[in-house]
Amino acid sequence: MLIGLIGAPNKGKSTIFSALTMNEVQIADYAFTTIKPNLGVAHVPKECVELELGVKCRPRNSTCTNGIRQIPVNIVDVAGLVPGAHLGKGMGNQFLNDLAGADALIQVVDVSGETNMNGERTEWTDPAEEVLMVRKELVEWVAGIIARHMQQLSRNNDAVSGLYVLLSSFRATPEQIKHAITAEYLTSNRINWNGEECARFASRFLEDSKPVVIAANKMDKADEKKLDWLKSRLRNYEVVGCSGAMELAIRKAEAAGLVRYTGGSIHIIGKPTAEQDRGISLMNDYVNKHNGTGINDILAEIVFRVLKKIVVYPVEDESKFTDHFGNVLPDAVLMDVGSTALQLAERIHTDIAKGMKYGIDAKKKLRIPKDYILKDNDVIKIFSSGAMK
Repeated sequence: MLIGLIGAPNKGKSTIFSALTMNEVQIADYAFTTIKPNLGVAHVPKECVELELGVKCRPRNSTCTNGIRQIPVNIVDVAGLVPGAHLGKGMGNQFLNDLAGADALIQVVDVSGETNMNGERTEWTDPAEEVLMVRKELVEWVAGIIARHMQQLSRNNDAVSGLYVLLSSFRATPEQIKHAITAEYLTSNRINWNGEECARFASRFLEDSKPVVIAANKMDKADEKKLDWLKSRLRNYEVVGCSGAMELAIRKAEAAGLVRYTGGSIHIIGKPTAEQDRGISLMNDYVNKHNGTGINDILAEIVFRVLKKIVVYPVEDESKFTDHFGNVLPDAVLMDVGSTALQLAERIHTDIAKGMKYGIDAKKKLRIPKDYILKDNDVIKIFSSGAMK
């Protein structure tokens, strides 16, 4: 899974990226701080199945603290987007190409309104207009790709197969392409769409293939009224208030051994200086007021509610819930709602999937078929004649 961080320049994308991944990246109060895309791994929190089973997990691909599993997801932070990006303005072409492989997008906006669409300081800029601008640029980007290849597409009897090849870098599915064509009542045989029809397809296609959650950043500089106003302006989007700067400061204090952060409260465990203590007090006040910084809420929103992922735990010993090294609940795997036991086997290894005979629901100790539909927090053993090479 890959989640893209997008937005106009100087909205705090790199700060949120650093807070999510703890990767050191260039952060500054000016436009186009990010030139090349930053890649990293973030962790989405989810209550671990260890609490249900009454065991203590020993994760291999994640961490678990106080029953909260931190499940890894890939994040890319790309250059800021300005009006006209699809024409190459700003870092436009690079920005758009870096986003093609993302499964979903987090658009970061400045809810305080203190920066304009070009990332410059201003008394007030409507952050809702940023969302509309970015949406327009994304649509024009995809529509432009299709328009440039229209002559080639018009020779194909089946638009779905032609567009599937053309949009392969977007990780598009034939179902998404077919739905966009059908929903917009477009022709699908030897297509010869005009610009308006290309834009309609692109808009619908992006809704399905690149869902967006809005990160209303810089809540430490704004009030709840501005957040409520933004939500009223963007009723078709999920909008989550957050402070990347506050989250990053807390994470750095935690890495320095000064505090323990559980996502909802901060506990001093080190010996901070008087100045550090004042900073921790400000962080604690913000976290208590807002029930966290909002950063984890954004990840949970996009992974579990927008992308509709569930968590499944594959094991080798269904009685002890372990792998062959004795690690309890070693891996937490994100799967699509509706995935089967066979698809889980494919995620583990193609040879395991090829030789799969059946599975075991480790909670119920019941045999399950290959087409068993997985449920959230399932613990599954796969029986297979195949062996990993």
